[in-house]
Amino acid sequence: MELKLICTDIDGTLLNKDRRLSQATLATFQRLSPRYPIVLISSRMPVSMKQLQEELHIVNYPLIAYNGSLILDQDMVLYDEGLSNDFQQTLVNYTANTSIHLSFYHKDEWYVPADDYWAKREAHNTRVEPVVQSLETTLAKWKDEQKVAHKIMCMGEEEEIEKLYQQLQNRHAEEVNAYRSKATYIEISIKSQDKATAMEKLLQIKYPQWGMYNVIAFGDNYNDATLLKKVGRGVAVANAKTEVLPLADATTRSNIEDGVALYLDKVFP
Repeated sequence: MELKLICTDIDGTLLNKDRRLSQATLATFQRLSPRYPIVLISSRMPVSMKQLQEELHIVNYPLIAYNGSLILDQDMVLYDEGLSNDFQQTLVNYTANTSIHLSFYHKDEWYVPADDYWAKREAHNTRVEPVVQSLETTLAKWKDEQKVAHKIMCMGEEEEIEKLYQQLQNRHAEEVNAYRSKATYIEISIKSQDKATAMEKLLQIKYPQWGMYNVIAFGDNYNDATLLKKVGRGVAVANAKTEVLPLADATTRSNIEDGVALYLDKVFP
């Protein structure tokens, strides 16, 4: 088995405690990028990921956004599928009498109903600013324009988030992927696509000479689980979720200790 392509999650995996790329990570990726394709794979929106691509000098490689709902090769769309308008409205109805914040994402568009604590927090983390407008306006506009949500982020108090999560699991498990990235977060995307299936699609389209066994992937969270299991070498950072660690082929140091860079330096000297 020869590893030919490097794939890594971002938050909790590649970024340090300040949610930035360390000098060690930059040096390793800039050393390896001329020799190996490096693909960022994340629940983030493309514009946020492209900022990191520029810092890493890997803008010429594809990226996988929204947990696989959108695959881009620079400005070319390789795959694009999102949540239905009906589901979007259903989710708005579920949260109507709660304090849960809903963020709607389509490609590089991010809409929030208010510039509240949750919106400010996410903007700080991703270095992207949202458009503020009512959910009703966003849904009506997207319906007219035949746009779908590539991801919906639900943020709020843990008790309300848990109740919503159970609703989604009980009523929509066959339709959507809903995972708790934090106790106060639910990230929702389409059921038919996850990080593993997205990587398989990318290989078929862009790198048909290689298979999943040629990929080394790094991750930390539940949405990385299938990817770590299906690639040639799945590597979990030490801070990964307890349930994710045993699914990986190997473990490296934590994200705040430059775990991805340290492991790559050993595998690709």
